[in-house]
Amino acid sequence: MERTFIAIKPDGVQRGLVGELLGRFERKGFSLVALKQVQVSRSFAERHYEVHRDKPFFDSLVSFITSGPVVASVWEGNGVVATSRKLVGATNPLEAEPGTIRGDRGIDIGRNLIHASDAVETAQREIALWFDNAELLSWESSLQGWIYE
Repeated sequence: MERTFIAIKPDGVQRGLVGELLGRFERKGFSLVALKQVQVSRSFAERHYEVHRDKPFFDSLVSFITSGPVVASVWEGNGVVATSRKLVGATNPLEAEPGTIRGDRGIDIGRNLIHASDAVETAQREIALWFDNAELLSWESSLQGWIYE
């Protein structure tokens, strides 16, 4: 079963949206595999955003993700990476469709509430960065038969 990494950024935590945002993934039928709240260090943030190191917005990304607590999570389900990206919406909340997390709750591109892995390979790298294997719980919901054929 496919897994993805989802992080509620400091603005989502500060605005009290953690339960609402994580609930979107649960109501979609995905299984929560891991969850923790962390204060991200600068060195850790630089590793997470390594692919953006040479971009002009790198420092602002790192500064923002380290500005407050982050709720990190791993979700599992068929097609969870692509579906999660659709649930989250466009990076810029002003371009995000209504009904998406960013379209409904986002205000500014620099404060866009949530991170979702953009590909299966990225999800694997991010999950390994944020969680130890012992923190990942594999389980099967009794609802799986009602969700998947």
